[in-house]
Amino acid sequence: MADAVELRAAQKLAAIVECSDDAIVSKNIDGIIETWNRGAERIFGYTAEEVIGKPITILIPPERLDEEPQILARIRRGERIDHYETVRRRKDGTLIDISLTVSPVRDERGRVVGASKIARDISERKQAEARMRASERQLQDLLAAIPAAIYTTDAQGKITYYNQAAAELAGRTPAVGSDEWCVTWKLYKPDGTPLPHDECPMAIALKEGRPIRNAEAIAERPDGSRVPFIPYPTPLRDSAGNLIGAINMLVDVSERKQAETQQRLLFNELNHRVKNNMQMLVSLLHLTARQTENEEARRILAEAGSRVAAMAAAQRVLYGTTEATRFNAAELVDVVCQSALQAFPGSIRQVSEAVSVELSNDVAMPLALILNELLTNAAKHALRGDEGTIRVGLTREADRFLLYAEDDGLGFDLNAVRGLARQLRGEFEMTNNHGTRCSLRFP
Repeated sequence: MADAVELRAAQKLAAIVECSDDAIVSKNIDGIIETWNRGAERIFGYTAEEVIGKPITILIPPERLDEEPQILARIRRGERIDHYETVRRRKDGTLIDISLTVSPVRDERGRVVGASKIARDISERKQAEARMRASERQLQDLLAAIPAAIYTTDAQGKITYYNQAAAELAGRTPAVGSDEWCVTWKLYKPDGTPLPHDECPMAIALKEGRPIRNAEAIAERPDGSRVPFIPYPTPLRDSAGNLIGAINMLVDVSERKQAETQQRLLFNELNHRVKNNMQMLVSLLHLTARQTENEEARRILAEAGSRVAAMAAAQRVLYGTTEATRFNAAELVDVVCQSALQAFPGSIRQVSEAVSVELSNDVAMPLALILNELLTNAAKHALRGDEGTIRVGLTREADRFLLYAEDDGLGFDLNAVRGLARQLRGEFEMTNNHGTRCSLRFP
């Protein structure tokens, strides 16, 4: 009964060996092939009749023949060889990548009399790995060719790659595997305060798992020179969505900063000259007005001086901004009111309010002149006894702005204001109800 069970087990084992996709081969201690399954026939192209009794070296390329003596020596010592990757040759002469597992075969006395070999075809895996390496080389060549500084990190922030542009921006050779978060030596915020590496944009991108944009920083090189740059850190994820690292591009904005500085210097110089010219013009108008004996000429010159002063006040707001092309509405209203107030009698009060929005130059200058005209006319003609309150404001109504001026008077002629209102494509109206209210609505 026991013999029958053993026979069935042996038959089952033989069937498994015969049907295996892997090549299962046995050889004696001298390397002569003794058994050969169908998997071996499929992988190597030889039938069992063609190879049994022949040395296993018929499968080994000439340049690898020294492998067999080493394998046999280890088998004789009773050692097992696991997943040994090598190359073998088929019957048609083509080479194939295989993974070998070789185990010693012992007789009933425990002596090593041969070896059992399992060979697995790993050609597809090797080809995939080769394609991956080629793709990685191509990617690295591409990154190296990009003039911007680029580097990558693992999920913990350790530097895994950098291109030459990154080393040049940093002024040092980054240490792959030990440098963290950034390739730079030291970091600073745009205001010059130190920026710890673990708080830099790349660190935040990795910790929060999101791209960081619209950030700026300053890199200090080991030689002490500094480079302003804009980073673009972006997390990288695998197919399952797990964070595996990040890539960062550092764009050197030194030239842009220098151009901005030069532009600011030119604007400051222009501002200084315009301011001086306007002040001189205002002074000449006032001087001429005092010297003339003609009352009408004196009035016209005084009004012209007032308007130039309003434009000068608006100009101070413009060139006080960083962009120097947009006006802050609240500041504009404030400075124009202050400029006009200097010509008012001391008993006239002025109250103003304005939303904090930006206005273009094309809107701001006519608006300054209109506001000055309203204030000046209110002070001259609308108020009684040189006393009272003038209320002005600039508010928002849906897609339009509303400029208004209110006083305690009875109204006056505002032909100049109406002309400027048309320039703004605005709607001007004046109402009298316990005082005068002038309103201008414009896009």
